[in-house]
Amino acid sequence: MAVTVLLFASWADALGSRLTLDLPPDARVRDVLRTLDERAGGAGLPTPMVAVNQRYARPDTPVRESDEIAIIPPVAGG
Repeated sequence: MAVTVLLFASWADALGSRLTLDLPPDARVRDVLRTLDERAGGAGLPTPMVAVNQRYARPDTPVRESDEIAIIPPVAGG
């Protein structure tokens, strides 16, 4: 199944701002993160928040065909 992944900040710097991933039918958010981490080649990216279809999601949240997944790294500043 194909899902669209939107990436921001350091994740976008490492992988680009938008990707399409092919995942198995029983994939979960943790599988998306694992796949992205593998593509980044161990770049040491910060642990992100994840949203599926504009709703925050946990690692065990299922993903479905055509879902839009946003990878949102922690924000710092002052």
